[in-house]
Amino acid sequence: MSKVRNLLVLFTLGIYLAGQGQGISQGPAPITAITPDDDYSYWYGYYDKLLIDPTQRYVLSMRTKTENRTPGADDMVEVGMTDTKDNFKWIKLGESRAWGWQQGCMLQFIPGSAEEIIWNDRENDKYIARIINIRTRKIRTLPKAIYTISPNGKWALGLDFARLQTRRPGYGYTGVKDTTLNMKVPSNNGIYKIDLTSGQSKMLITLEQIASIPLEGYNAPDYYQWVNHLLINPAGNRFVFLHRWAKQPTDRFYTRMFTADKDGKNLYILDPSGFTSHFIWKDNKHVAIFTKP
Repeated sequence: MSKVRNLLVLFTLGIYLAGQGQGISQGPAPITAITPDDDYSYWYGYYDKLLIDPTQRYVLSMRTKTENRTPGADDMVEVGMTDTKDNFKWIKLGESRAWGWQQGCMLQFIPGSAEEIIWNDRENDKYIARIINIRTRKIRTLPKAIYTISPNGKWALGLDFARLQTRRPGYGYTGVKDTTLNMKVPSNNGIYKIDLTSGQSKMLITLEQIASIPLEGYNAPDYYQWVNHLLINPAGNRFVFLHRWAKQPTDRFYTRMFTADKDGKNLYILDPSGFTSHFIWKDNKHVAIFTKP
């Protein structure tokens, strides 16, 4: 498993570097293993996070000896980076107890910064975020976990990772009790915005608010509802998210895609089909998605 993940991480790097400079390389991208062949599994997370610093010297990754099972509350993942200019030395920067195989711990370089990275962690019964300066190693802590960061690196959006884990195991985190477990539409739960400097946050959109918008033939209060997959557009003035619902926790869930402005206003149902899945912003006004219209 570790060898496969090593290859995947570095194949991505090879493709990335091949496309820099004077256009796309005409030959095959060089593939070089930049993580050691040891007892750890090295991997990253989702495609929408910045894993390489602006100088292209450092490549972020996580590593763990936990394999082939869902991480438990006591399972830790190491956070670090590979120095491509120093014999591919792996440098540990921190740890996280808020992670999953799908998206890791949201590890990434903060947009616009060559020195600061961020990742999610857990302190006691709270999910938080850590920011470290890779040069000075100074760490500061934010009181809430993050999901996606604005292109200017000033603010982020987040959600309830405990509820997400209950409703969609593998996408949230373990270790914190889901206090909304038996609630179908909790009133003070949804999408929040957090300032990456001050740590101040506010709720932008609640599940109750989303549920008040007709669900294409479904009776909203009868279904367990949650949100997932937040992603801000390149201009930083609008974001998309998936609203999901299921009759019972083990039942098939349905999905619709919303867009909203950066303050949670002007909600718009972009795809009401019930089947929205993987997506990415193409530009500020277009989103490429997998769906069944």
